[in-house]
Amino acid sequence: MIRRLVARDLRRALGGSALLPIIFFLLVAALVPFAVGPDARLLARVGPGLMWVAALTAALLPVERLVEPDRASGHLDQLALRGLSMEEVALAKVLAHWLSFGPPLLLAAVPGSVLLGLPAEALTRTLVTLAIGTPGLAALAIAVASLTAGLRQASALGGLLLLPLAIPLLIFAASAAGDPRAGALQLEAAVSLFLVIGAPFVAGAAMRAART
Repeated sequence: MIRRLVARDLRRALGGSALLPIIFFLLVAALVPFAVGPDARLLARVGPGLMWVAALTAALLPVERLVEPDRASGHLDQLALRGLSMEEVALAKVLAHWLSFGPPLLLAAVPGSVLLGLPAEALTRTLVTLAIGTPGLAALAIAVASLTAGLRQASALGGLLLLPLAIPLLIFAASAAGDPRAGALQLEAAVSLFLVIGAPFVAGAAMRAART
């Protein structure tokens, strides 16, 4: 059943607006050289961190559509009647959201690095941090989407919740992308794993509360 849920959410994401975060990510990467200037050394130094900021802000775009449509249509109630716990539903949503967001973002990072003039070594480090960090980012997006489901101005509230909670992930990921010897990659992996494990429980409790 969880596999069917993942496939359903993935089809819905890919058939809807899954490209919007990727387009936004590339637009930010394209605009940065206009903002900081064409200095190649400066862009190479700040590029990995800027790519992570672009990824984090791009992750905000789909938050309002991750849980609320299922709550409003009664789909969550139907899943509960079939005996599924909301934690299982949340886990399926995390996996589906990451599949529609993480791998496309990794692919978009390649042309994004070209726009920022990143050397191959910096691009490789950035791709590694994105591969490790995006599951945590997807889990956090599902948790925030569950907490704001059914609320007025959920999109704005989602941003206010997601951005502060993602700061540890952003700090360690940007540090690991810039200096692989600092041990930040291990800390980023720990934060991402904590979010992946903990977010389904938070999201499950929030979805149960949103149904009542």
